[in-house]
Amino acid sequence: MTDTAGAAPHTSGATTGLGDADTQTHQDEINNPSSKVMRFGMDAPLQLDEGTELAPWQIAYETYGELNADKSNAILVCHALTGDQYVASPNPITGKPGWWNLMVGPGKPVDTDRFFVICANVLGGCLGTTGPASTNPDTGKPYGLNMPIVTIGDMVRSQLRLVEALGIETLFAVVGGSMGGMQVLQWAAAYPDKVFAAVPIATAARHSSQNIAFHEVGRQAVMADPNWHNGDYASYKQRPTKGLAVARMAAHITYMSDSSLHTKFGRNLQDRSKVTFGFDADFQIESYLRHQGMTFVDRFDANTYLYVTRAMDYFDLAAQHGGKLAHAFLHTKTRFCVVSFTSDWLFPTSESKAIVKALNAAAANVSFVEIDSDRGHDAFLLDEPEMFETITGFLNSAARARGLT
Repeated sequence: MTDTAGAAPHTSGATTGLGDADTQTHQDEINNPSSKVMRFGMDAPLQLDEGTELAPWQIAYETYGELNADKSNAILVCHALTGDQYVASPNPITGKPGWWNLMVGPGKPVDTDRFFVICANVLGGCLGTTGPASTNPDTGKPYGLNMPIVTIGDMVRSQLRLVEALGIETLFAVVGGSMGGMQVLQWAAAYPDKVFAAVPIATAARHSSQNIAFHEVGRQAVMADPNWHNGDYASYKQRPTKGLAVARMAAHITYMSDSSLHTKFGRNLQDRSKVTFGFDADFQIESYLRHQGMTFVDRFDANTYLYVTRAMDYFDLAAQHGGKLAHAFLHTKTRFCVVSFTSDWLFPTSESKAIVKALNAAAANVSFVEIDSDRGHDAFLLDEPEMFETITGFLNSAARARGLT
């Protein structure tokens, strides 16, 4: 096991094409990320839920703030589907700010002046943690579909190995939204003695059939791209960018609400005074979605999209505990703060209330807030003052209970 920073950091501006330099930068970040990386050898395999072991393997991560003397102030931030370890620092491929820099940083709700914050790229990812884009040591080529299927449980298990390797016995808090919230729930259920406080945001204890359906549309878009080559596109020096872009476009619609789409775009035309009576992007919303798809393919791997969406689909915390969600939290001493948003139809408030009901049934310490927002699922990533106030208050209270000054 080794803990190293990647070689000299690779940087590039935001791109809109797939030039050789950009492709090489992305490839470099897959195996040798600019961030910190913990590597585990053949003698330290990772047990996977599908019944196999993964070795060697690595997990890429970033840290912010300072770990206190008794290592009691560590917060793990878990990222969503297309996130990464760069929660509060620039992404080395796009150059964009950290994906949650509104939440994490000095003086912010997850205050890096007080807490030691860890954020890791998930297992199956494509920015330094072992995933389908990583080089298979047996072949010298990317794993592709030879990568074992991973689950939310596997992601959390790999994070636990990282946390232990950093010498941290218990986490002060685990925080995350969407797929990150699933990881928070898995942490609290699987390792309750290692989680003092948990903040699952805009999430659910299992993926709904509607959400599985949306993911399947995205996966089929990727696999229908002629450049996918049954997942072996690297051997052909091609990438299924069109299919992945369509998958991203379809998913992005689910992250917004009808109200936010109407407010932002309405039926406004894009750089024209009248419709063209063709299939160009006449409307602003069409242009916006095409831009989202085009820029996404520059920083994300198509097979990773298949694997990580599948991990979300397989998540069902109640099924892991005899079909009773409350059983996942029996005798837990973890403090919970559950957050939802009124206009989130991807992970509606009813899903959060089901979590709260199960926590109450297990006599857990839980607070819940539904935040009035018209921004849809993506609200947890945006400037939502009530969310910031809620999480600041909860973490402050938990810190006092833990004896953190």
